Amino acid sequence: MSKVHPTAIVEDGAQIGQDVEIGPYCVVGPQAVLGDRVKLHSHVVVAGITSIGEDSTIFPFASVGHAPQDLKFKNEPSRLIIGKRNKIREGATLNPGTEGGGMETTIGDDCLFMAGAHVGHDCHIGNHCILVNNGTLAGHVMVDDFAIVGGLSAVHQFVRIGKHAMIGGMTGVESDIIPYGSVIGNRAYLSGLNLVGLKRRGFDRETIHALRKAYRLLFAQEGTLAERVEEVSKDFEDVGPVMEIITFLKAESMRSVCTPKYDSSAG
Repeated sequence: MSKVHPTAIVEDGAQIGQDVEIGPYCVVGPQAVLGDRVKLHSHVVVAGITSIGEDSTIFPFASVGHAPQDLKFKNEPSRLIIGKRNKIREGATLNPGTEGGGMETTIGDDCLFMAGAHVGHDCHIGNHCILVNNGTLAGHVMVDDFAIVGGLSAVHQFVRIGKHAMIGGMTGVESDIIPYGSVIGNRAYLSGLNLVGLKRRGFDRETIHALRKAYRLLFAQEGTLAERVEEVSKDFEDVGPVMEIITFLKAESMRSVCTPKYDSSAG
């Protein structure tokens, strides 16, 4: 049995799963789909063609599925697809896709969107990702599994953020972030690997050592990045996480790759 507070509005056509809780003053639109055991605290709005996976929880004043903040949007029937066991905290905003970006914004499973976080149109977010308070993704951003976007950070449109990457608080990101990388600054520069995240997620010392060695080779100042990528891909072809970085660097992208900040006065 689902529980709907008397002050909530669930419009005709909305699909509500088993054991769903819809709190005071929530509004659920006619094209929304709420999976089993979804819980909406008070004052949540779920609009548009939006599906929310089972066991997800949304906190007060979150806006989920309203029209994207894109002047080119002409009310096309785009979607917002949210996976299972996600937590969307107070005041977060998540927008659907647009015709210019594939018509879908997608979010995986087990993610946390803290208060004030924003997911723009046509973003694609993997599993176990975290957007800390007021972390902001512009349109068309891709975020891979286990990545963390720090508080008050802003990510430029079309940027790719690799798996297990860490973006420090108050960082402006306008370039692609390699898997396992850690960045900080305005504008962001690569400050090393996300070693804390790697250790927390159980990567062994041998793998971490290989990643650190590959990182130093990839971002050395000698030669070109393309040359260093080819060299590292030969030397570390049996190390899966390193090859994930190589694959990321070789993939097509509309943005440049975020690199370390070198001291021009050194030497």
